[in-house]
Amino acid sequence: MLSIVVVVFNMVREANRTLYSLSSKYQRGVSSSDYEVIVIDNGSSEPLSDDFVNNFGDNFKYHFFATQSQSPVAAMNFGVSKSSGKFVGLMLDGARILSPGVIKYALLATQLFPNPLIATLAWHLGPDVQYRSIKNGYSKEVEDRLLFEIKWVENGYRLFDVSSLAGSSSEGFFKPIAESNCFFMEKTTFERLGGYHEGFKSPGGGLVNLDIYKRACELPDTNLVFILGEGTFHQMHGGVSTNVSEETNILLWRDFEKEYFNIRKTKYFKPKKSPEYIGHVPPELLRFVQHSVNCAGNELHEKKL
Repeated sequence: MLSIVVVVFNMVREANRTLYSLSSKYQRGVSSSDYEVIVIDNGSSEPLSDDFVNNFGDNFKYHFFATQSQSPVAAMNFGVSKSSGKFVGLMLDGARILSPGVIKYALLATQLFPNPLIATLAWHLGPDVQYRSIKNGYSKEVEDRLLFEIKWVENGYRLFDVSSLAGSSSEGFFKPIAESNCFFMEKTTFERLGGYHEGFKSPGGGLVNLDIYKRACELPDTNLVFILGEGTFHQMHGGVSTNVSEETNILLWRDFEKEYFNIRKTKYFKPKKSPEYIGHVPPELLRFVQHSVNCAGNELHEKKL
């Protein structure tokens, strides 16, 4: 029913946590027979291995994608081509830990909605988005201690206690998001879109993840569904745009926008499609629900004025 494709690149530390968070040992309300996880190593100089990946479950499969490209786009399309599920879950950045109910609610949404586009919001581990946190001493070592202290393996919802909303999800659940770092659609919908556009050759893929999410939202027959109470949590790994200075991030964004314009012949704008919701509200999420309400309320107030 469901295939989840994860692309990794030189991230043994991060992949160990990400893949564990995708396993049926951690995900609640599902078994390994409900889904498969396809791990694509995008030409790493320090690759994973079959044994490393298979250790997370008999539903995990590993492929090394030989390439010199700094973009993960071709690797993701290759991974989807290896999938067997009716639905595909897309994780272009393998450094993101999932909360424990993502797969359960994704599977439920595939049964409840016709042609669903099922999205999770994104968080960064640490006190702020990471390109700002690193200015104040946030590092992999700090992050390792943080994750050890909260015992996230025992209760993954504690990740909300030590994280901040990513820029793409900064206004929370009740306003549009720019992208999802773990989202799901029918494989036939992915194929209709032509997959990830391989013209996005920037390191990390530039705006390619935003592009495919936007194009999927704009299909007239997709039903956008947000999973409430779940999310992904970005780990420090020397990411192209997340783990550089704020100034460098701004310059990179300009380059990414130029690449997007050259491909799409228009500026990038967030999709405006209104979502439906599935999920729950764990106690650890309440402050983010309040933030989401405040952001939506501020917009309503401004419209009245």
